[in-house]
Amino acid sequence: MSGTSDFDAIDSLLDSVAPEAALPAPDARRDLREQARLSKAQVARALGVSPSTLAAWETGRDPVGDIRKKYAYFLDGLSAKLLAATGPEPVAEPAAGQPEPAEPTSGARVDDDADADDVEMLPVPEPCVLCGQPAAQRVAGFAQHLDPADCGQAPAAPAAPAPAVVPQTPKRARPAPRATRDSGSEPPKPPTRRAFQPSNEPADLIGKAVQAALAAHEGDVEAATAALIKKAIPDAMALLDETRKGARYDVIAHPWMPDVLKKQTSRGADQIWEARPKWTRPELPPGEHEVTALDINGAYLSALKTHLPIGQLEHSTGFDHDRRRAGVHLITPAHWDHDAELPNPLGQRDEPGPLWVTEPTLRLLQRLSGPKHGLCDPPEIHESYTSGATENLLEKFRIALKDARDTALAEQDDVTLEYVKAMYSKFVSTMGESNYNRELYRPDWMHLVRSQAFANLWMKALKAYDEGLTVVRAMGTDELHVIGDWRRVFPEGRGVTEVKVKDVYTAGTAPDDDVVTDTEDE
Repeated sequence: MSGTSDFDAIDSLLDSVAPEAALPAPDARRDLREQARLSKAQVARALGVSPSTLAAWETGRDPVGDIRKKYAYFLDGLSAKLLAATGPEPVAEPAAGQPEPAEPTSGARVDDDADADDVEMLPVPEPCVLCGQPAAQRVAGFAQHLDPADCGQAPAAPAAPAPAVVPQTPKRARPAPRATRDSGSEPPKPPTRRAFQPSNEPADLIGKAVQAALAAHEGDVEAATAALIKKAIPDAMALLDETRKGARYDVIAHPWMPDVLKKQTSRGADQIWEARPKWTRPELPPGEHEVTALDINGAYLSALKTHLPIGQLEHSTGFDHDRRRAGVHLITPAHWDHDAELPNPLGQRDEPGPLWVTEPTLRLLQRLSGPKHGLCDPPEIHESYTSGATENLLEKFRIALKDARDTALAEQDDVTLEYVKAMYSKFVSTMGESNYNRELYRPDWMHLVRSQAFANLWMKALKAYDEGLTVVRAMGTDELHVIGDWRRVFPEGRGVTEVKVKDVYTAGTAPDDDVVTDTEDE
């Protein structure tokens, strides 16, 4: 009896083990979707994920669990439909003495030049992004005329009406092929960056969400605000996807990360030093002073404009800093000799020696070591993990949030104001390794954005110092305490380029009795 029950338990365990659903290769997944003329947004919506997550599955990452089964079911069904619609293509025997022809595929990429992986032949013409006329090729993800002579002319009518164009995010952008010079004619100018951008602005997702929340809660401002803050993270990801439409670069949501960017324990931290300021002036000038605590508005929102790595981080050693790339760097910083007047740009460090810093911190140290400031020696770079970078990767996302914030301030709309603040602050705090945001795993971006906010605050402290103010404290991302007429240095207001007063207090000793003045209100 015991032996029978043991085998029953084993059989039951084996029955519970189901092999993972098989998936095609990442390139095949993308090709199936493109052949069916389905956008990432359509497929992602059907599967209940974001377009950026789907893009990650099409570039090498595999889903797991139930979502893997759904994705495999979708791909199997899509493959069967495409096969039933086209049928197997006959294979022609090559003529004697002739090489075998290349295998034809519908919408396959051309492989006969250096830009082959960015050029597609379209089965149905689509409007050219430069002239608006039907084009038979797609270059870097956008329909364009390969022959400049065709661009701007009305070609023959297509055999079938062109379907509505769904903007596609290219996997990798390259310039369009160079035009050849015809006799007696000048080649056209290459397309500018704007040619790669959609003509329309992002949809007003923020305004629609606020209106829907107020309607759902019958105008209850507090309830609507709480509901909006609760869904700020998925809404921020939806806004990111919307603002990335037509962009030159695809957002890689879940790239490989080096060990220095991984948590050393489940509740611990990784090895990146963000240089958070936490500084108080050790000694004030003689006498009693009025100190103004300034609040820096939208610190994380402004910090979204920073150099972010586009692709997977690559390791390098023994090289000078390449300003076309961004990432994290192991450096030995120079000694800082100005603690009595300015905070250390590396923040409060307990241990000397080499440390891993972010791109904004490295650029700040290099800037301060330059001839304009000459405040320190340049840092020594030992090794780096970097990728090609752009400062505008999140720019349309940032501008959409900034515009909504500005409008809310002008209209005294506290619901939208709190919603927008939750969107950008939670987006920054959860884009790393977080259980609250599984759609984006970019701890490198998280560190870089936060460090940029700290660097921005430090530069404001330097500006105050250069303009003759006494810097008393610099804390976190948004707190700067100064003595002096700060209004001639910083504009006052609630905009992201302005500052507002957080507190006013007195500090120092009275000259007659050497008693420290109480900073509390009586």
